[in-house]
Amino acid sequence: MLFTLRLSYSGKAVHRVYATASQEAFLEGHAEAFTVLGGVPSVHIRYDNLKPVVKQVLFGRSRVESARWASFKSWYQFSAFYCAPGEASAYEKGGVEHEGGRFRRKHLVPPPQVELLAELNERLAAIDVAEDARHIHGRPTSIGFDFEAERERLRPLPADDYDCGIDLTPVVARDSRITVRQGYYSVPAKFTGQKVRVKLRANELWVFDGRQVVARHPRLTRRYTYHDFLDHHLEILLVKPGAFAGASALTQARAEGGFTRVHEAFWAAAKQKAGDREGTRMLIEVLLLHRQLPSEALATAMETSLRIGSVSTGLVAIEARKAMEGTDAELLTGPDGPSQGVLPGAGSAGGGGPAGEGARVISLHTRRLPPDPRTALPDRRSPNRHGDGSTNGTTGAGGAAWGGIKFSTLLPRRPAWRSGRRLEACPLRSDRGTAPEVRNHAASSGISGSSCRCRCTGRSGRRRWRGCPSWRGTCRQRF
Repeated sequence: MLFTLRLSYSGKAVHRVYATASQEAFLEGHAEAFTVLGGVPSVHIRYDNLKPVVKQVLFGRSRVESARWASFKSWYQFSAFYCAPGEASAYEKGGVEHEGGRFRRKHLVPPPQVELLAELNERLAAIDVAEDARHIHGRPTSIGFDFEAERERLRPLPADDYDCGIDLTPVVARDSRITVRQGYYSVPAKFTGQKVRVKLRANELWVFDGRQVVARHPRLTRRYTYHDFLDHHLEILLVKPGAFAGASALTQARAEGGFTRVHEAFWAAAKQKAGDREGTRMLIEVLLLHRQLPSEALATAMETSLRIGSVSTGLVAIEARKAMEGTDAELLTGPDGPSQGVLPGAGSAGGGGPAGEGARVISLHTRRLPPDPRTALPDRRSPNRHGDGSTNGTTGAGGAAWGGIKFSTLLPRRPAWRSGRRLEACPLRSDRGTAPEVRNHAASSGISGSSCRCRCTGRSGRRRWRGCPSWRGTCRQRF
């Protein structure tokens, strides 16, 4: 739709193109025209009885206006003059009718070849500025000269702009899409099953998560059509990599140029190395890196990984960060280790090497963890040996202390009391009791030396013990 607003005295006109003839486009055209003119006409603006404005035509020039149009007029403080229906009153708006046809025939035939409507509107804005030097037939002065005199008659603009979009709250379907005006738009997969806030504008559709814009789509003009972003479906395709090749989002990404030849080559190399399923997953993991890293750096990283013959997601991430830092000299590295050649045309880079030597590309296959600086733990397989295999030299209580570590810390999985350990060898967990106290208690209670077990080992058996006056009931007599 071509929107045209023309001033009657000077003939100054503003032209904009919108994808639809909706009310949002009509309001945005007015807001853009008022901004270009620097003010609002103070008397009135003449209109036809178009549907975005008039809900019902009454007698004479009385009209039932739509609610948003009444709000828009109140915001900019101007009045509307509605032309009478029929051909008899066509002269009432002849100036804007003639201007629209003249501008379309002169500047839009044949239609200009542009990628986006925003680019076309930039061209129209430049044409409007150039036409200020044009002379209307029968006038001695130019449009720009007359507009300077008419500018003083305009009402000043309000402090804030009017929000011409419509707020909607659709529910995200299971295919990670929302339906707005019978068109389907993709949203990030994490919002599946939730309501999202949508701002429907004349040429765009914005999806919000709170105050943050999570998706921006061009507005669809045909029913039952869809617009997808491949990034919104990556979490789903990572679980089902077999659906990646036939995904409609991939087809659209190829058509729009987001999925480049470098991605295709990396995908083919990954499938050749790891198979179709795992190779596709590697590509999806690389596509997920686009959320944190620039596309140019990732493209350079994928080309580097293809040249060195090591297709790896981790290597692509490392090389992308190196590209962001400005490191452009590399040493070829293969899957089995670094090679001795340097990429053709690579300059010198820092890194501690000799002069003229390129920066090394360290692949994940050649990375090794540094040796563990900690000392080895003692061997726990035998309670009477140190970690180095030597025999324990502790005497007296029979191993109550073992190399500075409590006996309870180094007990084996099977308790030592089951193998017939004597009561004299029973260690206590606290300094309140000692081995002689346990022996005296055992002699007075009449229990044998082999029927005592310390709970300081941290293990509880099925059989109960009682009668031992040690700390927390460490030793108990058997029932």
